[in-house]
Amino acid sequence: MSSRTARSPRVSPTPGTPPTGRVRYATGLLVAVLVAGSLGYLFGAPDATQNAIAELQEADAKRDVKQIVELTSSARVTVADLDKVLAGLAAALPPGGALNARPADAEEIGEWQRMMRQAVDRHAESPSGTTATNVARAGFRAAVNAAAIAVDAYAACQRLSPELRQTFLDLAARQRSAAVMSWSVAATQLDQINIDAGNGHQHVYLTSLPGEGSMLADNVPEGTRE
Repeated sequence: MSSRTARSPRVSPTPGTPPTGRVRYATGLLVAVLVAGSLGYLFGAPDATQNAIAELQEADAKRDVKQIVELTSSARVTVADLDKVLAGLAAALPPGGALNARPADAEEIGEWQRMMRQAVDRHAESPSGTTATNVARAGFRAAVNAAAIAVDAYAACQRLSPELRQTFLDLAARQRSAAVMSWSVAATQLDQINIDAGNGHQHVYLTSLPGEGSMLADNVPEGTRE
């Protein structure tokens, strides 16, 4: 009888146990998913806080555009009156002194005071806005308050003795010049924030006092976005 060589029985892999290569592949895939998710969190998809910040920034931008339009409209009303008042004061308080002066009467002074009270009230509010808009708003407020003080000082001088009057007329003239310069700065700032807001150039400069330290509008047409 021929002899048979004994063979060791083959051990089958345990069901459900993946080969080593498949384990490594699955592990690598899991790591890649986790890394991609982490990168997306860090650099891609915004979280709830970022979304809230973006919404606040968008709301602030819309509010600021609205405030710029309203401030421009108010400044246009004011500059028309301010041109009249400051032109009258320039005639009453000319650079050459009393010899060239055209004194205003009580009725004219009263009208100046009425217009300046309205201007002060118009620019009295201080809604919160961006820094650039707040600067323009504060500049207009400072200008109308300085002009109102100049008018009141001129009115008060009418009751002073001739010996004292000229000194205080000079102070009123200096206050008028401060008003002109403040308005010029505010008007320049307003022009810039309108450009930044997409409204183009908007000119609310004084036109009646060249040579008083006032800035004049450039030659770019209003509405031009450059």
